[in-house]
Amino acid sequence: MKLSHFNFNLPVELLAEYPAENRDESRLMVVNRQTKTIEHRLFKDVIDYFDDGDVFIINNTKVFPARMYGNKEKTGARIEVFLLRELNAEQRLWDVLVDPARKIRIGNKLYFGDDDSLVAEVIDNTTSRGRTLRFLYDGSYEDFRMKLLELGETPIPKYINRELTAEDAERYQTIYAKEEGAVAAPTAGLHFSKHLLKRLEIKGIDFAEVTLHVGLGTFNPVEVEDLSKHKMDSEELKIKQEACDIVNNAKLKKKKICCVGTTSMRAIESSVSSQGTLNPFEGWTNKFIFPPHDFSIADCMITNFHTPKSTLLMMVSAFCGHDLMKKAYEEAVKEKYKFYSYGDAMLIL
Repeated sequence: MKLSHFNFNLPVELLAEYPAENRDESRLMVVNRQTKTIEHRLFKDVIDYFDDGDVFIINNTKVFPARMYGNKEKTGARIEVFLLRELNAEQRLWDVLVDPARKIRIGNKLYFGDDDSLVAEVIDNTTSRGRTLRFLYDGSYEDFRMKLLELGETPIPKYINRELTAEDAERYQTIYAKEEGAVAAPTAGLHFSKHLLKRLEIKGIDFAEVTLHVGLGTFNPVEVEDLSKHKMDSEELKIKQEACDIVNNAKLKKKKICCVGTTSMRAIESSVSSQGTLNPFEGWTNKFIFPPHDFSIADCMITNFHTPKSTLLMMVSAFCGHDLMKKAYEEAVKEKYKFYSYGDAMLIL
């Protein structure tokens, strides 16, 4: 399939600026691949589609406050610094994006905080906006990390054109987030409330946790018509034996296995055995899933509504079937479902 197959008209007013008032009361579109039918529910109704012994695979990554603002030495120009990944803990080297990039060159220093208590030096150019920074800080590594957390902001997506609120720090994080390292939330998981999780547990649904630290590369635009030529950025992935046991036992018993989000799906599809079972994994994945693709483990998935030509839409289309996905998205636009990070959800059965 080609890039142009994933284009559609998305009215700008359907991009969600705010989350639903209650996590589990966002809207839920239920798409059945066998019957080709579409239902309209609330997210908390997801419990109606699962039974004792079924499994949800969730991504327990935790978003860290990756967006910082510093001042350039001499000129005092305000520079946005977006922390992408730590390269060397001992030397305090980080891969970052800077904006505006044209002002930042090797050798420049940036000062952070009202008291300039944190300084960083640019030591390399990596891409047009990418830089490598060495942070200069006298305290311990633990104190340095605390300083980053203190000075950073929750990195809500740029399309949300408003001031950050105190609510965003809580709502742009899943309630089961624990492994810090993502610069963007696994947004399908944002719909789960504590109350809904408890109801699912009482019904006998099991949860298998994986960790995929979402990077900004997930949202990079695809710039080639031939999808086989697109390269995904690598993201750090960990799958423990405990999660594999939960998933493989459910598969053996022919129970439903539901991936919560495209990140969970990428995670498990990156570590499948030749027998179609889930293997433990620790490393990096740059797997790009687009139609046609044979999925090995999950037989249903929960996902948000994605933007045109995005790699996320391509993966969901591979899972749902392109024609049915197109029909579902036409329905979503018509029924004014909310799209993107704070948007509504879809359950594909």
